[in-house]
Amino acid sequence: MLENRDIALEKAVLIGLITREQDEVKAKEYMDELEFLTFTAGGEVLKRFTQKMDMPNPKTFIGSGKMQDVQEFIKDNDIGTAIFDDELSPAQERNISKILNCKVLDRTNLILDIFAQRAQTSYARTQVELAQCEYLLPRLKGMWTHLERQKGGIGMRGPGETEIETDRRIVRDKIALLKAKIKTIDKQMAVQRGNRGQMVRVALVGYTNVGKSTLMNVISKSEVFAENKLFATLDTTVRKVVVQNLPFLLSDTVGFIRKLPTQLVESFKSTLDEVREADLLLHVVDISHPNFEEHIDSVNTILDEIGSSDKPIIKVFNKIDAYKPEPFDETDLTIERNKSNYSLDEWKRTWMAKIGNNALFISALNKQNLEDFKKRVYTEVRKIHITRFPYNHFLYPDYENME
Repeated sequence: MLENRDIALEKAVLIGLITREQDEVKAKEYMDELEFLTFTAGGEVLKRFTQKMDMPNPKTFIGSGKMQDVQEFIKDNDIGTAIFDDELSPAQERNISKILNCKVLDRTNLILDIFAQRAQTSYARTQVELAQCEYLLPRLKGMWTHLERQKGGIGMRGPGETEIETDRRIVRDKIALLKAKIKTIDKQMAVQRGNRGQMVRVALVGYTNVGKSTLMNVISKSEVFAENKLFATLDTTVRKVVVQNLPFLLSDTVGFIRKLPTQLVESFKSTLDEVREADLLLHVVDISHPNFEEHIDSVNTILDEIGSSDKPIIKVFNKIDAYKPEPFDETDLTIERNKSNYSLDEWKRTWMAKIGNNALFISALNKQNLEDFKKRVYTEVRKIHITRFPYNHFLYPDYENME
């Protein structure tokens, strides 16, 4: 399963909280996702630590007793990295680093690292670099602990502070430079989008690792990189697709995730212009994931943020081949009937029934129900196309009436 099994994985521990807002079930799910993120980044999780608290400790995120447990485990097992499930403040990061004496990362830092690994084009690399610089700026102070003894008097205007201010200026200048570069590339991309003419544009959106790239490959017969890892695709890929002689443009966009770092949302908003300018959205959902409903909510939130929630949307429930409900025996009164043991047919009778023919159930990997998928997309694209080119309607007959 591990494609990089010959490469030594970095040993890590995960640390998370159970709070009023985040119960035990949700905390476990976030930690599962954090472990998958760690694996994607090239790490191996040896242990998870969770603690029940009303709110994070402002100094060390977790309590002193739990911190001691983490410290002992790290020392005994030669752990190089401690990863926290929420974003740490600069002060928390500094305090924890001093106690644990190892590399300390938070969820934001981990996601930024994965994005840096996955960025292939100059545009994606520039966006990631901008997000990294914005994340780094308030944390510069912690990088100058080796100059602590050289601090000045009352105002601490010693060499250390001078060094920090110099670095802050360098990072601010870098941010301004990167923003200008992104602005230039955005203009170029806007021209490219304009040059595509009035073809109907369809965009694949969804949570990370739901199978958007696999579906793109199947529909467009192209080779877009796809694998079972988070954020396999960062760069937007656009392909011309023809279904029953009706052409349209299909774009594959970066996947969304809960607790997505603010810096990344900001720097990647321009990438999501493909979504903003799309005529039709195909919201791909991994129905085999136990919390796919939360994933839908996360995607809807981001679509709302970028002003795209009012577009025509078809929900594509992917990975039906991997969907396995928990066993349920009606005669066993100890087993409670809930969503975890719904069959696919039962799911279709829930809120999904209200979506009607805008809910499709497929397996992109096994090519199950792809004909139904193509018919539905064709019908929707045709509807948009003939409003744009009314004199062309006779060229594209109704798919439903075709042999």
